[in-house]
This record gives sequence, structure tokens and C-alpha cells, in this order.
Amino acid sequence: QVQLVESGGGLVQAGGSLRLSCAASGRTISSYNMVWFRQAPGKEREFVATIKWSGGSTYYADSVKGRFTISRDNAKNTVYLQMNSLGAEDTAVYYCAASYRTRGNGRARYEYDYWGHGTQVTVSS
Repeated sequence: QVQLVESGGGLVQAGGSLRLSCAASGRTISSYNMVWFRQAPGKEREFVATIKWSGGSTYYADSVKGRFTISRDNAKNTVYLQMNSLGAEDTAVYYCAASYRTRGNGRARYEYDYWGHGTQVTVSS
């Protein structure tokens, strides 16, 4: 089992930055694909970014490309999401998740086995 705990959310003004962290315990995540999703009020949970265990390749949703950066520190068993140039449309609860196997393109919820409880990001305009 992998336990995931997100942190780093909060209230930020439009144009500002935040860095989210996802700390894992239970198992080392160096062999896991990791992902960030987000869910805004009244909307479906959507893919944000993923980083593969092998080679560290990263992929982003078009809506965050060029503004967000996903990274991992396997020594700390932690994944990060650096978010810059935040806008009101980025307001959501952000969730990290982990998958030991690669099932698809990494952008679908069903691909991930372990989920955190989320951290709230609110961007004021």
C-alpha cells in the first residue's frame, strides 16, 4: 500500500505561484508513475500532469503547459507540482495519485491505484 499526502495549497492572488508537494509512505515511489489531477467545484476531476517512473518523462494538460512543472525527488519519496502564473481557472482541489503499472497514456483516473485526499488551491482575481 502507498499512502499519499498532499500539501502546499492555499490562497494566492492571480499571477502568483504555489508549489504543491505529495509525500508518499508505505513504499518507495521510484517505480511508480505519479500524477496530479484537480477538481473544481461542480466539475469532473481532470488530469493536470504526470511523470513516469522510467526516464522521468513528463506530460501536461494543455491548460497548464508552460505554467506548471511536475517533478519528483525519489530520495525524499515526494512529487511536486510547481504552479506559476496562476489564474482563477486554476482554483480546485489538487490530488496526487500513483500507479505501479502503465495502463494507458497516464491521463485517466482509472490508471491510478493510490490517491491522496487533496489540497485546496484558491486563486483570487
